Amino acid sequence: MEGASYQRFPKVKIRELKDDYCKFELRDTDASMANALRRVMIAEVPTIAIDLVEIEVNSSVLNDEFIAHRLGLIPLTSDRAMSMRFSRDCDACDGDGQCEFCSVEFHLRAKCINDQTLDVTSKDLYSSDHTVVPVDFSDSGSGIDTPEQRGIIIVKLRRGQELRLRAIARKGIGKDHAKWSPAATVTFMYEPDIHINEDMMETLTLEEKISWVESSPTKVFDIDPTTQQVVIVDPEAYTYDDEVIKKAEAMGKPGLVEIYAKEDSFIFTVESSGAVKASQLVLNAMEILKQKLDAVRLSEDTVEADEQFGELGAHMRGG
Repeated sequence: MEGASYQRFPKVKIRELKDDYCKFELRDTDASMANALRRVMIAEVPTIAIDLVEIEVNSSVLNDEFIAHRLGLIPLTSDRAMSMRFSRDCDACDGDGQCEFCSVEFHLRAKCINDQTLDVTSKDLYSSDHTVVPVDFSDSGSGIDTPEQRGIIIVKLRRGQELRLRAIARKGIGKDHAKWSPAATVTFMYEPDIHINEDMMETLTLEEKISWVESSPTKVFDIDPTTQQVVIVDPEAYTYDDEVIKKAEAMGKPGLVEIYAKEDSFIFTVESSGAVKASQLVLNAMEILKQKLDAVRLSEDTVEADEQFGELGAHMRGG
């Protein structure tokens, strides 16, 4: 019936989970909800990033603005970002953005005193809050001194050069600036539904089957060495390129395979920048999306009240 709608109950199934990587299935919903979740993860989950830099001494080869920009892009652990205040909304400092409720202070002091080049890295930043520090990408168990263990390089100093600064980190979202985005990449794809016409496949010779399997750019199909039957080995490797369909048509076998996208099933891949764990990124995005939907519902109730009470309803809201 036109205009009819029904309530859905989306389901999530985790396939793979690491600190900085998550792969999961989202089922029983549509593309609008899947894309909304993706966009919220990229642009609306808050993190903490350096937003103000006061340079005291800088005799390095990089100018002040360059260093400030590099500092802003260093990911900071942001587990407490959801509970922090936005600096513009903080009443403790009247929006100044330099109090304990809406900011974290960092200091950096480095000077090269010998002939060897000194690498100033994110590990040289000292935080006023032990829960908000530069993300550590090193593998502590390796026991090998790698570039990752030395932190993210900010600038290199030669003998006599010095860098001293104070930095203020604040809460923000990726919509305002990319430095606040907690996600490196967030992608989703429709789950493919692949059906092979077994009767038609039996009419092909082994050479034709091999040629058909190899026409796929990705390893979706293979030949069973025992039965010499074509089998589906990895349906999710299919990239919707239609190459196997075109190959079947060129062989005079249209309908040899049918491939459809399940319009209510999506496979998400989430990579975190390290500011928050990938699992927490997904949970925070769902919470923010829920808040946005609640706000839409509230606005609809407000419009309905205006239609019922006219100017009185607007007056009661201060409009």
